[in-house]
Amino acid sequence: MIVKSHEADRYVASPPKGLLIALVYGPDAGLVQERTEKLLKTVTPDLTDPFNAADLGEAALLADPARLADEAAAISMMGGRRTVRVRGGGNDLADIVENLIDDPKGDALVVIEAGDLPKTSALRKLFDGHKSAAAIQCYPDSVRDLADVVRDALRAEGLSIAPDALEDAVSRLGSDRGVTRREIEKLLLYMHGQKQVTLEDVRAVMGDEAEARSESACDAAGSGDLARLDRELERLWVSDTQPAQVIRSAMGHFQKLLQARESAARGESLDVVMKRLRPPVHFSRANAFKAQAQRWTGDKLGEALDLLLEAEALTRTTGVPAEAVTGRTLMNIAAMARSAR
Repeated sequence: MIVKSHEADRYVASPPKGLLIALVYGPDAGLVQERTEKLLKTVTPDLTDPFNAADLGEAALLADPARLADEAAAISMMGGRRTVRVRGGGNDLADIVENLIDDPKGDALVVIEAGDLPKTSALRKLFDGHKSAAAIQCYPDSVRDLADVVRDALRAEGLSIAPDALEDAVSRLGSDRGVTRREIEKLLLYMHGQKQVTLEDVRAVMGDEAEARSESACDAAGSGDLARLDRELERLWVSDTQPAQVIRSAMGHFQKLLQARESAARGESLDVVMKRLRPPVHFSRANAFKAQAQRWTGDKLGEALDLLLEAEALTRTTGVPAEAVTGRTLMNIAAMARSAR
């Protein structure tokens, strides 16, 4: 059977008793790991227990194809069910897994971790229509999912969070569940002894001042605001922000604009597209980003990205001052923005 991403957390917390083998897959590696471990712990609470938990890699199984069935059939010396974890699963394991699905050995719970698999994947297709086998999707969290993750983690530690603080925290998360968990852990440490998380708390822990300044400079360039861009660049250099960081930030910004522009050209709403971007556009910049996406054409955005690539190459391969190259490039892009319509 196929377990959709929005149903997966409930499923792995309380899997059906007849489940013998599961594939946990998707582009969010942190979420794949988290759901794999939750599922395994429903059978074996201690995943380091050598008597009840086996931990294998794809290479080991390809070298010894019979080992998966042997581990699944092994009996625990301490009684109860065992678990078998397979890391880095791919299509090369399809034949081995198919044999186990068609002819189960023992009652161990086998869980295979994999990356993003298309519907046509040989490994993924094995799990269609089997009652004792499940393919569990792990796609990046939606804004609503992230809000629940943050609230639940804070509530477990006796903390509440102000609405504006929650919105800000969610806007900074979402590309990987593992990263999200680490950021929440940092916030929990920071809030020790407090009762409610405020917007200032979120920005103090999750905020990156240099990143915020770089984003402000990118918005100025994308909007064609030369005076503001000049001020933002001066602040960046005074704060010793590295030009390479500014260029990387600008490349990410204009790549997002290009993605949004291309989606809009296919008839999609810019508001919907912006919510889908990962990492998402911070809510405080949403209006500015939308205006830029409407201002620029796809061709002009391609030219801007070419300029940034050239600037990156210049700063790495020549002795010219990196700050001067970065500033000149962003000024040229800001000038393009004025005629980008």
